[in-house]
Amino acid sequence: MLFKKDSSPRRSNIFDRYALEYDNWYNENKNLYLSEVEALKIHQPFGYSLEVGAGTGRFALPLGIHVGVDISLEMLKIAKKRSLKAVAACAERLPFPSSTFDTVLFIFTLCFLKNPRQPIEEAKRVLKPNGTITVGFIDRDSPLGKLYEEKKKSSKFYKEAHFYSTQEIISLLKKHKFRLKLITQTLFTVENKIQPVKEGYGEGGFVVISASKI
Repeated sequence: MLFKKDSSPRRSNIFDRYALEYDNWYNENKNLYLSEVEALKIHQPFGYSLEVGAGTGRFALPLGIHVGVDISLEMLKIAKKRSLKAVAACAERLPFPSSTFDTVLFIFTLCFLKNPRQPIEEAKRVLKPNGTITVGFIDRDSPLGKLYEEKKKSSKFYKEAHFYSTQEIISLLKKHKFRLKLITQTLFTVENKIQPVKEGYGEGGFVVISASKI
């Protein structure tokens, strides 16, 4: 299938300037990262899938995601070296035909978008009938989320981020006519160790929600 390259103007962002530093976080915090991957794997199978905001491909590759998009060219260079099919595009205008994917994933992406409504609508457009949207995020109301909020001003990556509560993400998906399927959570402590995955939310700092297109 041939995809169009997005022609929207490239805007400089922190992830272009510090792509390697961002990517190295996953090496330094390997067990936290692996716990997040396990929380996402429970939502498989993804079928033919797209990750919006794929970055350096850290999640796309272990999850078997087929295509990734991002606005950071520097991060996409790293993703391509890892053999991810990566496309330069913004979340608000995905360069794919309607009804293309079985699953569209947003992993840590929504908190970096000024307005998530258009990206959610775009995801819905490119999803097949009964397709699934899967959102992974830091729950603002969790102990980890509160810690991120406290340290946000001193972080070059999260300084401009807007963290959401799980209830806010649920409300957003329902407004866009998605039906909830599954919620999982992990990262119950900030210790860099492998952590369990549980269904539901309210305890873990990293939450994953899957919902189907109505």
